[in-house]
Amino acid sequence: MSVSPVPDPVWSVHRQPAPAVAHPLPHAAAAISAQSGPESAAAVEWPTLALILACTAVWAGASAGLTLGGWAWAAWPLLCLSLVLHSSLCHEALHGHPTRWAEVNAALVAPAMGLFIPYGRFRDQHLAHHRDARLTDPYDDPESNYLDPAVWRRLPRLAQALLSANNTLAGRVLLGPAIGLWVFYGGELRAIWRGEPGVAQAWALHLVGLAPVLAWLWWWQVPVPAYGLAAYLALGILKIRTFLEHRAHETVRARSVIIEDRGPLAFLFLNNNLHAVHHGHPGLAWYRLPGFYRARRQRFLEMNDGYRYPSYADVIARFLLRRKDPVAHPLWDQDR
Repeated sequence: MSVSPVPDPVWSVHRQPAPAVAHPLPHAAAAISAQSGPESAAAVEWPTLALILACTAVWAGASAGLTLGGWAWAAWPLLCLSLVLHSSLCHEALHGHPTRWAEVNAALVAPAMGLFIPYGRFRDQHLAHHRDARLTDPYDDPESNYLDPAVWRRLPRLAQALLSANNTLAGRVLLGPAIGLWVFYGGELRAIWRGEPGVAQAWALHLVGLAPVLAWLWWWQVPVPAYGLAAYLALGILKIRTFLEHRAHETVRARSVIIEDRGPLAFLFLNNNLHAVHHGHPGLAWYRLPGFYRARRQRFLEMNDGYRYPSYADVIARFLLRRKDPVAHPLWDQDR
């Protein structure tokens, strides 16, 4: 469906098979959303529904604007940002927003504007990621950035160099989408070959969601390279959010970050920078997260052992060209 945060596990062709785990059912979003109880009680969340419609309108205007000659320079960044926002809205949808009905939520974000990732696969892998006891596990967390140290040691030096560069923020934005897509598509092909339930169906629905997007781009004769580059950069911008969402830590509740940003990136990410809050209350709507956090700030910072940054500007200044973590999970050997 839209540009979704590409699952970040890297170089999975060198990873050992993960232990068998139960995959979340397609309707699992409602179950996870229900964990937050009264916070998701409204039948329709009008701010989210309005934002979906507005984002779709901006995307349509910006993509068509790529054909307007002198206006293309303004339309292209607007297109890229609309793709980022639509991905964040896909994340809201899989967590049970803006309605109580998972099928309706999926339909509202159905057009595959971001091209690369089926909504159904993003949904299933992301809900598996929400098994918090397995956060950062190189095998059981589909969104982990860490490798088993034994796997890391066996990698060729070139692969190690690429993955080390990918652990800087600049590398994650520029290289991360390509690395993530390479790994993701390889895993999907293997899953389809093994006949894993729901995978082929998710890809078939993705092709259906692509049809109106491609028809719109054909109608307006949108340049394919310009649109593809916008979709790729949108994935890169999303990597700013996922870059340090989680860390290796002995305590589960201390693995998720709080970034107290209130600027444009926080809006594009729909306040998912308050990530420890989101993992604690996955059914809480994006527009309620800041107030919920402010009322309980000290509690959350105690729970996550002070894993906090004041803003994305601070994150960029610290990690643009510096690695935030080793690629090999630093606690993995201790847990075996």
